[in-house]
Amino acid sequence: MFLPAGALSGRTGRFLSIAGLVGLMLSPVQAAEPTNYPLTLRNCGREVTFARPPQRTVSIGQGTTEILLSLGLTDHIAGTAVWVGRVLPQFAVENRRIPRLADNDPSFESVVGQAPDLVAAQLEWHVGSHGRVGRREQFADLGIPTYVSPADCTAKDNTGTGDGARRQPFGMELIYQEIRELAAIFDVAARGEALVSQLVEREAKAVAAVAAIKADGLPALFWFSSREVKGDAFVAGRNGGAAYIMRRLGLRNVIETDEEWPTIAWETLVATDPALLVLGSMERRRFPADDVAVKRRFLETDPVASQMRAVRQQRVIALDAQSMNPTIRTIDGIEAVARGITALAMPR
Repeated sequence: MFLPAGALSGRTGRFLSIAGLVGLMLSPVQAAEPTNYPLTLRNCGREVTFARPPQRTVSIGQGTTEILLSLGLTDHIAGTAVWVGRVLPQFAVENRRIPRLADNDPSFESVVGQAPDLVAAQLEWHVGSHGRVGRREQFADLGIPTYVSPADCTAKDNTGTGDGARRQPFGMELIYQEIRELAAIFDVAARGEALVSQLVEREAKAVAAVAAIKADGLPALFWFSSREVKGDAFVAGRNGGAAYIMRRLGLRNVIETDEEWPTIAWETLVATDPALLVLGSMERRRFPADDVAVKRRFLETDPVASQMRAVRQQRVIALDAQSMNPTIRTIDGIEAVARGITALAMPR
């Protein structure tokens, strides 16, 4: 049985009290004081200074765009690019007002053509030392400040050709740092603190929901996509956003590499013997296996992949692929997989 995690219902276990989370919710801007300009931040190894709140931001990456939308900054977004799926439902109307420069990688010229006073990127792969869109120096030469998500540069090596390798596990505190820093840049600190508090509370409740199941150590595999359906699969490494979901829910990632999204052959994946398989569901169609229906047909018919324990026992969940990345949607992923585990009555 293939289940869409977002459609599952039912929660077990008691909810954690969030009183003990106050310390995590608070930050150097806990009083939500107005920003004093000029504001200088240290961001991914560079100092960035803002004389005033940006008025025309180009956000490259769905994760960054959805943070800006969550902070109520729709009118400050001049363009977006790099989308995996649909925008969060509550922002559907606002999102239609924002120019989509490209579904995937925009050109440097298309970004600069929006006359931005800030370019904010989810990934160094797009805006960084080897950025596919542009280097930070290129934007600086034009007087355009850039901001890159701390989740993509903290303890992470992005100098290779893939999605990078993490030297230490990702934690949501990096997303909370991004929220707070963007809130400070735009002088909406109170909104940033409110958003962080909501996410912390939701995560605690999702973790509590699976506590009674005692799924500790249950082997799991997250499959994002593949360049070729029968070829090597992009699966979640041990230190990324999907791995964070697994750790918080007591699952054991069967993949042990530091790479963010290593490509691994199915013969090797079957040998890891996962009891739970989570499939990335997305609207993006960069690769054939982006389509979750294609993933499902492959698992059911391929002579190798069909022998995986999770497939044979029908322990497969479809999850919004953006939730597998280090974003505010990582919390959605925790909630959805928690519901999936509960509905599937996973073995202890």
